[in-house]
Amino acid sequence: MKQGKSAPHVIPATGMSAQRINTSFDEMSAHDVQWRDGKAFSLAYNAGPEVLAVAEEAYRRFSGANALNTAAFPSLRQMQGEVLDMAGVWLGSTAESAGYFTSGGTESILMAVKAARDQFRTESSITHPNIVLPTSAHAAFDKAAAYFGVELRRVNVLPDWRADVAAMAAQVDTNTIMIVGSAPQYPQGVIDDIPSLAALAQSRKTNCHVDACMGGVSLAYLARLGHQIPPWNLQVDGVTSISADLHKFGYTSKGASVIMYATKRLRSFQGFFTDQWLGGVYASSGMLGTKSGGAIAAAWAVIHFLGDDGYMRLTRSARVATDKLSQHIDAHAELSLLAQPDALLLSFIAQDPQRLNVYAVADEMWNRGWYIDRQEPPQSLHCTVNAVHESVIDAMLIDLDACISNVIDTGRTGDVGAYGTLS
Repeated sequence: MKQGKSAPHVIPATGMSAQRINTSFDEMSAHDVQWRDGKAFSLAYNAGPEVLAVAEEAYRRFSGANALNTAAFPSLRQMQGEVLDMAGVWLGSTAESAGYFTSGGTESILMAVKAARDQFRTESSITHPNIVLPTSAHAAFDKAAAYFGVELRRVNVLPDWRADVAAMAAQVDTNTIMIVGSAPQYPQGVIDDIPSLAALAQSRKTNCHVDACMGGVSLAYLARLGHQIPPWNLQVDGVTSISADLHKFGYTSKGASVIMYATKRLRSFQGFFTDQWLGGVYASSGMLGTKSGGAIAAAWAVIHFLGDDGYMRLTRSARVATDKLSQHIDAHAELSLLAQPDALLLSFIAQDPQRLNVYAVADEMWNRGWYIDRQEPPQSLHCTVNAVHESVIDAMLIDLDACISNVIDTGRTGDVGAYGTLS
């Protein structure tokens, strides 16, 4: 019998009590991944209860403040400016650099593409722009291309999963407005050859964007901790813009990212301005109009609360957990790393996919409360490791081994699923 459509949810006739609302939240979230306990190796980042408390209180205090007009909320203008200054240290900014605060890595990438499109439309009369990027570059570039009418030319990566600079060079032409590299790229966790990509962009007189949404904070500290990190930020000659998420390894509340340009002139192409309506002048730096001050305040608060030494400590903890995980997989009879992690994320495959279905392993891990990303191609599992995982990584590895044995014994299979959803 065909199932009928469920009745729509309706506004209650009388208001619910705050206690009942909180109970409803508890009920609805009962099956959410327990990311505060370190169970999520994707989507959520946790530096501990004290940092969370600081972020949540800052967000609460400024959640209703509107960054659409910082003339009315000068506190938000001050906080945004100071966050950009502090993040700029990680990103290799110079006195000429300028940026904006955005809602996340996707908006940062969208704005970099929009700015490049408008820049080359204005300065070079390019009307059919294209972007050359590796297949490892984030899907947000596809979204930007769809939104802004830009052609994407994706180029296969090298066997080590890094951008193939020579193959990308062959795709660059007079309509190319941007060449893209990642630091690190998300799927396998390796850093592209940013100096070579930037040099290519310079030689073709086009822009070079570095997507450092995953590494913009952590790479700066990993280098100071003694890890060999290749050049990746605005200190590389030829890099024209860089994106970095603060709500990832900056451990701030969701809705916090930075897009930084090498010069104020490059940044000038990002904004939107109009006075062609009856409401007066309207100007906006990004995709959003109304923008809650909560994420801005939380970013300011967390960076000040942690300080430089706090970020060193958290990065060290995350790298310890990353190394434990990667070494365990390296030595595993059933698994293989796709690449040694350059930063704090990695992916792995089954040595024999006919014997072990990794998606079924992810299902088994979810049954034990762990959330791990699924990817293809190739069929692989992906872990983003952050500070909270140092205290739980041993338990996670015990469960991982048990789940692998169970999947092999039962012959179970699973599905790839999706990183993002339309619901």
